[in-house]
Amino acid sequence: MVTAPTTVIAPTQAPGVPTLSFREQMVRRNNVRVLGAGPDKPTLLLCHGFGCNQHIWGYLVPTLVARYQLVLFDHVGAGESDPAAYDSIKYATLQGYAQDVVEICQALDLRQVVALGHSVGAMIALLAAVQAPQCVAKMIMLAPSPYYFNEGEYYGGFERDDVDHLLHLLETDYTSWTTLFAGLLMGPTNPAALGEELAQYFCQLSPRIAREFMQVALLADCRPFLPQLRVPVLLVQCEQDAVAPAEVGDYLLAHLPQATLVTLQATGHCPHLSAPIETLAAIEDFLTVVPG
Repeated sequence: MVTAPTTVIAPTQAPGVPTLSFREQMVRRNNVRVLGAGPDKPTLLLCHGFGCNQHIWGYLVPTLVARYQLVLFDHVGAGESDPAAYDSIKYATLQGYAQDVVEICQALDLRQVVALGHSVGAMIALLAAVQAPQCVAKMIMLAPSPYYFNEGEYYGGFERDDVDHLLHLLETDYTSWTTLFAGLLMGPTNPAALGEELAQYFCQLSPRIAREFMQVALLADCRPFLPQLRVPVLLVQCEQDAVAPAEVGDYLLAHLPQATLVTLQATGHCPHLSAPIETLAAIEDFLTVVPG
């Protein structure tokens, strides 16, 4: 059974029109979809990364939906989320996005889900799990990074000048930025068509929202929250990932209380695009492990 998004209703309702329920508001705001619902199926909550929307999971969904109930959504400002819900103040930190995840769980009465997040989506899911631990039983993080800058002994992969250049290009030549950033994420060894596919997601974003979200994602420091995540975590890392290098995976493994690290043979920052079969195998291995 598929729970489709509710019919779009104008933000300001006319007199006499019933007020939307909390569930309806959340479904509309984040374009929430539930696929593969079943009474005995565990639930996977899929939290996409920067610049994308829920359709980025398209290579994984056909396999996962056979065994799991999938909850997909778009971050506000992305995909088919409610554009009127975007608030630059609320979404000036990742906590604003994490609050949305918590509210989706509350609206759908979701408890003890498996949160699957990519890149900054993994950190948003982490913050949501720390805020509402009853909602999350396990986490899977694809190419995560708690902090992107090189600082002291910590190696995040980016210098300040790198980020300033990316933000400047985004502001001055958005089309060129989409191509450059998609190429950076996919890496040089993956087919060019995958980079073009990723760039199309970026092209669907408002340049203003893209810049604000990118700045929030790159400047956020989630390292203090890592010890607070008290659930089993699978870290899925790729070889030659310019955005989340091997040192970041090692750091997460050392600072998350219950983490397992798997390094795929895939390259780049988006294994759910470039290596869906290998990614699915890692997910299944993690979720079918019987506690000893």
